[in-house]
Amino acid sequence: MTTRACSACGGTGEQIPSPCPTCGAEGRVRARRTKTIDVPAGIEDGMRIRLAGQGEVGPGGGPAGDLYVEISELPHDRFTRDGADLHCTIAVPMTSAALGAELTLETLDGEEQLDIRPGTQSGTVLHLRGKGVPKLRSSARGDLYVHVEVRTPTRLDDEQEELLRQLAALRREDVSVTTRSQGLLGKVRDAFRQ
Repeated sequence: MTTRACSACGGTGEQIPSPCPTCGAEGRVRARRTKTIDVPAGIEDGMRIRLAGQGEVGPGGGPAGDLYVEISELPHDRFTRDGADLHCTIAVPMTSAALGAELTLETLDGEEQLDIRPGTQSGTVLHLRGKGVPKLRSSARGDLYVHVEVRTPTRLDDEQEELLRQLAALRREDVSVTTRSQGLLGKVRDAFRQ
């Protein structure tokens, strides 16, 4: 003995005498639609948002399934994200790093004043609390880390070079260029100079 669904009604118990040519008696039609969704603050790349009852309609007029939206985060031109924390790099001229300066940095919340202390070195990290990304399902926020990159001038005119040499002399700094290891060409060149 075997059992199988009725070939006329498909096991639904109803027979449609003249089925719809669009859906073919399925009771549903495949179509595209646009949905507007609320993305919560702090959501990260790869997370999914579930929209209950917004998926495909079940067969025979059954309940609709759920729609899952996967988040793909685009890179920002200034900030790099690390969880709820943000990182950015600012370039500071050598003179501003030596003498100190006050810079304006554009953050997610607007402009923020940065205090570059005199003698700031390249690689210094300034920490701004609460200026990062909001944490998901929380009122807390991450921090913003500003990495300072001191720019040394590459082209100096004669006057600028002389001023730097005077500064080096005042600070009793040795400005002669030394090489740690000379290659064969360097040794031959030095031999001809003597």
